[in-house]
Amino acid sequence: MKRFENFVYNILEHKSKKTLVVLLTLLALAGSVAMLPFKIVKAKMLPGKSDNTFSVYITTPTGSSIDQTYQVGQCVVEELKKEPEITDMEIYAGMGIPLDYAGLVKGSGMKNSENVAEIAVNLTDKHEREITSIEMVHRLRPVVKKACSGVVPGSRIQFVEQPAGPPTLASIVVEVTGHNIPKIRELAAEVAGILKKTPTLVDVDIMEDDIYKKYELIPDKEKIARSGLSVDQVNKIIYLAFEGMAIAHKNSANEPDQIQIFEILDPRTKLFKSKSLDALRRKLNELNLMNKKGMMVPISEVVTIKEVDSKPSIMQKDLHRMINVTAETDEESQVYPLLEARERMIKYFTKKGYKVEKEPGMSTYMFDLHLTDPKTGEKYLLRWDGEMKVTLDTFRDLGGAFIGALVLIFLLLVIYYKNYGLPTIVLIGSFLSIIGVIVGHWVADLVTKDTFFLTATSLIGFIALMGISSRNSLLLIDFAKSLMEARGMPKRRAIAVASATRAKPIMLTAIAIILGSALLASDPIFGGLGVALISGTVAAVFVSLIFVPVLLDNAKSMELDDDNPLHHDPNDISITR
Repeated sequence: MKRFENFVYNILEHKSKKTLVVLLTLLALAGSVAMLPFKIVKAKMLPGKSDNTFSVYITTPTGSSIDQTYQVGQCVVEELKKEPEITDMEIYAGMGIPLDYAGLVKGSGMKNSENVAEIAVNLTDKHEREITSIEMVHRLRPVVKKACSGVVPGSRIQFVEQPAGPPTLASIVVEVTGHNIPKIRELAAEVAGILKKTPTLVDVDIMEDDIYKKYELIPDKEKIARSGLSVDQVNKIIYLAFEGMAIAHKNSANEPDQIQIFEILDPRTKLFKSKSLDALRRKLNELNLMNKKGMMVPISEVVTIKEVDSKPSIMQKDLHRMINVTAETDEESQVYPLLEARERMIKYFTKKGYKVEKEPGMSTYMFDLHLTDPKTGEKYLLRWDGEMKVTLDTFRDLGGAFIGALVLIFLLLVIYYKNYGLPTIVLIGSFLSIIGVIVGHWVADLVTKDTFFLTATSLIGFIALMGISSRNSLLLIDFAKSLMEARGMPKRRAIAVASATRAKPIMLTAIAIILGSALLASDPIFGGLGVALISGTVAAVFVSLIFVPVLLDNAKSMELDDDNPLHHDPNDISITR
């Protein structure tokens, strides 16, 4: 280690070399941090994970029959059959699949209408195939949509993967909030249009019911009475004809409860030739009821047909009416398309005459947009939710934990050293491990097939590195001070000897951390933690052995007083390196 000692001492002896070390370190810090805004290293809450299953959500236009929905589902299944890695599939028409994690957080378990369906797709084991489920979904999505979206015009087909972590409705959720429901429906459609034009965003959906024309059958009580019928008779025959109902019960010795006898017309007799008033009247003319005198009375004679608009569901959150616009990312972090879509929305709504105001301050709602209609003065809110909000909340909490760790370490070191200079050097050296964390993610992204994101687990690894990096600096400082106090060694020589002597234990500790963290590096969720510990530890070693000595050389707190009682005779103690 004598060569390394001379190397460090040579740097400390020349001001130009010390300046070069500081400049190179600052350049490395600036360069690594700049990788984030320039998207060389991308940030994400948690990366996607390869799974053995995914789902396909199908939504046909409101008012579509279950047969039409099933036709779209069959088309999707026929396309997916071409994929050799798919083992089996099941279509659930008019409902969601039995609850899985994705269905639980996305609410698919509550689906119950004829225009929805869900397909459960099972794959071969992820350890036995080369392609991940993420890549498969990315490749199949455009192919299936192109082939099947036109089976029933206006149908929406969404590919849903099992989420890796946060239980969110979607990767990107925009809550369009206001009191004027027709207006927020209009704004939601405009927001969805902007999201559809944003690259890497797919499966854009507006969570609202369509407003469509429908026909109400209103029993005419006066005509019913004169025809010798009852209102209950009329209601039951209409319900029986189009929905079906239980007309009796059967008892069985093998069943604990009564078995319902359910009657319904043949599906072919329920079909209309067209969605017109004449088709409805012709169908009602085919339904007859026998009155008390034994005469057959057509249902069309005792009901009034009224054309009305459907009544959509009204969604509320925190006592405010709102409509959710959702979108998923396609092999991308939600951060970057969100920022791009937000800028487009600002320009779009400003051009339309709205007064657009950004959310003041740095909060979890910092990306929200407040719209004011200049004509009516009505206010609307575009609130970003979904995985982005979870990301902001998590990074805020981790940032708070990081600052708390810094403050605690600093206070403990101030008490220990009884000055502020050395604790500041320790914290600076510890913080510079961020260089290795970011560069390590960049290298991992280069050598891996998928994008390697800087995730929440990466920040956890960075926080853990604070203690490791601080320990390295403390070893140097204490050993250098002991050499100066016990041996009377000059400061620069003491710092060089301390760096050379402590280099071996520091490196052995680093190797142990690297080998232990290597087991995490390949994990889809905790890979960021493993890479952060490995690359951050490497950076911490270089910072501790080269950059920290330069700072110590300029630290006045490393100087010893002439009357220091600990300044013993140089022959009192021997140092073994």
